[in-house]
Amino acid sequence: MEMNIQLAEKTSRIYIERDCRLHLEKYISLDCKVMVITDEGVPKQYYEEVLSQCKEGCLFVAKQGEETKSLTVYEQILNRLLELDFSRKDLVIALGGGVIGDLSGFVAGTFKRGMRFASIPTTTLSQIDSSIGGKVAVNMGEVKNVVGTFYHPEAVLIDLNTLSTLPERHYHNGLVEAVKAGLIADEKLFELFEKTENIEEDLEEIIVRALHVKKNVVEQDEKEENLRKILNFGHTIGHAIESIYHLEGYYHGECVGIGMMMILENEKIRERLRRVLCKLNVPLSADYDVEEVIHFIKKDKKANGKYVTVVQVDKVGEAKLLPTEIESLRGNKI
Repeated sequence: MEMNIQLAEKTSRIYIERDCRLHLEKYISLDCKVMVITDEGVPKQYYEEVLSQCKEGCLFVAKQGEETKSLTVYEQILNRLLELDFSRKDLVIALGGGVIGDLSGFVAGTFKRGMRFASIPTTTLSQIDSSIGGKVAVNMGEVKNVVGTFYHPEAVLIDLNTLSTLPERHYHNGLVEAVKAGLIADEKLFELFEKTENIEEDLEEIIVRALHVKKNVVEQDEKEENLRKILNFGHTIGHAIESIYHLEGYYHGECVGIGMMMILENEKIRERLRRVLCKLNVPLSADYDVEEVIHFIKKDKKANGKYVTVVQVDKVGEAKLLPTEIESLRGNKI
């Protein structure tokens, strides 16, 4: 299956096909130098399969975890590209989850002001959400995604077979982003989570529907000037919780789920969400200090002075944006 994101200056192609990682030249040109960026959590088999298809391939293996998405590792990769005389016409391939996708995209988007970039996401989180849309960034200290830009991959190869090696917690963590997509823009997707007895059997439909939600939003608002902000549902508080726990302890999707539970005002929808999150076996709450949450929300890239745009859902499948004073989030919100 092929899906295209039509952008102002380019088209980003998405392919959803089992074992597509084994047939790269069907989707992208490899007649150049190729830097494959991955991490220690990705099975060796996957990057060996990718490298075997590259005439001039090289590999950068980072440590697994959020700490890899840093200016330090970013600089290490840039130095490696310089040492190997990479040009703007050469290619970076991200092979891994959301951390590797964000880091690799930021490398590709800034090295010599932009080089070729493709992504092979290997987690539910990256296949459902982070591999498309063009947001690429690294963290600075404990503040998430504060240094970044917009840079879209020329191609995203979604191979559902790579999910077979994911631990259960990682697998469910990524599905929370699809739950979010259903709440904000696709009632049938959210209902699918409510009704399904076997996530695995419905996985392809879940991923495709979630990708269509993001595609439709990004095509209308590539640089997040207005509509695209609905994709941040649950993220403002979720990112703050990630930062409080030093970007470890809770996974991104888990924090988004907690953030949605905290911010939702409609009690009926909140109860429906609670049941879905319980089905996915992800946490519904976390221990935190309110002052720390406020502190990190003020540092969030979405904050504008004393205000932040809060995403609210009063009807499943529809989201609204509410400019909100950050201090007013105390009390019943956090």
